[in-house]
Amino acid sequence: MATVPLVEKPPAPAVEPPTPNPKKSILRYWRLYAAISPFYLLFLAFGLIPVGFSLYLSFHRWDGLGSMEYAGLSQYKYLLTDTDFWSSIGNTIIIWALATFPMIFLAMVTAVMLNSAVRFKKIYRFAYFLPNVTSVVAVAIIFGSVFSTNFGLVNALLQAVGLDQVAWLNTPWGIKVAIATLMTWQWTGYNAIIFLAGLQTIPGELYEAARVDGAGPIQTFFRITLPMMRPVLLFVLVISTVTGLQSFSEPQVLLQTTANESTFSGGPDHAGRTMVLYFFQQTFDNNDFGYGAAVAWGIFLVVVIFSIINWRLVQRRGED
Repeated sequence: MATVPLVEKPPAPAVEPPTPNPKKSILRYWRLYAAISPFYLLFLAFGLIPVGFSLYLSFHRWDGLGSMEYAGLSQYKYLLTDTDFWSSIGNTIIIWALATFPMIFLAMVTAVMLNSAVRFKKIYRFAYFLPNVTSVVAVAIIFGSVFSTNFGLVNALLQAVGLDQVAWLNTPWGIKVAIATLMTWQWTGYNAIIFLAGLQTIPGELYEAARVDGAGPIQTFFRITLPMMRPVLLFVLVISTVTGLQSFSEPQVLLQTTANESTFSGGPDHAGRTMVLYFFQQTFDNNDFGYGAAVAWGIFLVVVIFSIINWRLVQRRGED
């Protein structure tokens, strides 16, 4: 009897999975989308739309009440030649430098001390963090009394050691030093807590190996602590740059104005007029909302440039 050869069945055609319908997916998870929608709606209303409108406004002249007049790039051209704007940039950079570098040093030292403390760690952390949650207006009023010419604590200490009084809030450099001191006092504890969190992530075995090799505290700090803390240092430096270059409440409240001066004048000779103060002066004192928007975008560009410079410097040192 002849054997009938087996014939293989052709493979069944692959069934493609159904293409998901985006509309059905959205309807299926509408409760989840509804739960997270308030954030995006608020961000759209108070974030993206105002930013877009400010960019549109920077190309127009507008006093806030009448009709807008298209100005093109003329306001940006004037911004490049505005000596008052460049002066405010110089004031802001000087105040930022006087405040940021001492603040980072003090914050690092404070964090190392907190990390090595054995008792009352939580109390110390609360005490150092307290200045950051204190009202800036209240702190500025207190520092105005501390740096007062006739009755200030700083001048009293100078006289106690035989030095002359300094008109801190009436001289250009005195104003900058007073504002920088206030900002240093306000942000040192906050950054110390961030540094402390970074220090606690460093493995203890590295310090034990360094002690076995005979390394001292200074060598351990520069060979282990500082390299391991570079990402945290970069974060603190960038955040300090962004906040420091946008200082407003500190100089505005600290420098008490007179009847003949603007609220945003920045004190005598405009020595304390930062970029944000200049933005408020142009917008609300001069009612020039279009040019104020152009100033705001100029401030944004300055902050971005300085943040990139700081980031590159820290990264380059890390590669070295």
